[in-house]
Amino acid sequence: MNRSPSPWPQQQPPGLPSLKGVIFASVVGSVLVLAAAVLFALLPGALSDAADFRAARPCAEVSAPENGDCLSEWAATVVSTETGRSNKAVTNWVTVDLSPEEPSFRIRMRGDGPVWKELAPGDRVTVFTWRDLVWQLGSGELRQDTVETPDREPAVRLAMGLALLIVGTAFLRGAGWLHRRRVTRATDTPTAQVVVVMAATLLAAGLAVTAAVATDTVWLVLLLAAAGCAAVWTATTLLLRGLARRPGA
Repeated sequence: MNRSPSPWPQQQPPGLPSLKGVIFASVVGSVLVLAAAVLFALLPGALSDAADFRAARPCAEVSAPENGDCLSEWAATVVSTETGRSNKAVTNWVTVDLSPEEPSFRIRMRGDGPVWKELAPGDRVTVFTWRDLVWQLGSGELRQDTVETPDREPAVRLAMGLALLIVGTAFLRGAGWLHRRRVTRATDTPTAQVVVVMAATLLAAGLAVTAAVATDTVWLVLLLAAAGCAAVWTATTLLLRGLARRPGA
């Protein structure tokens, strides 16, 4: 007598990677790589602005047609200072008045610098602008950059882009690895291998970000990042091979 097929789908063996895990890793990796591509596409514009900013001269030294691209200074009065929190990050703000006829505006300072520590309502300060950006605030002989300083934007975008690209590539590589394990029906759980890959990914991303912050030369940053990734990738491959040859691995 033939048995009727079970109406319930067969459960996958314990330890076998799930299809949801493969899809999740693929989607996350694709989104991170796409975000990195967007940052890299915006990088030439940021580099151009940074070069223009470094080449700009004080408005008093240039002719009238160039005034829109020169460095301006404006006297202002501090209205208030405040500290906020955004995603556990501390933000320092200064609200200033240029004149009674113009509305007050807020300036976000970079870090907890010397100017921020000394400011109080009613203090006279100097607002340094380039184009429509407030890039620095001065109090007496003290100076402190704002978050809109143009020459730091390329480094930030390049560092974020490299970090997203490296982590995204690791997720895509992990998705392929999980898919191969599903195809071969591999049910073992090599925890040590997973930890090695995660640590190597974080190390490679850290090396790339450090290179982007340490120098403004893009080709040198890419060279250092590529060398760091190659070294980490090679070390990871050798270590994983060694773990795979161990008995019981």
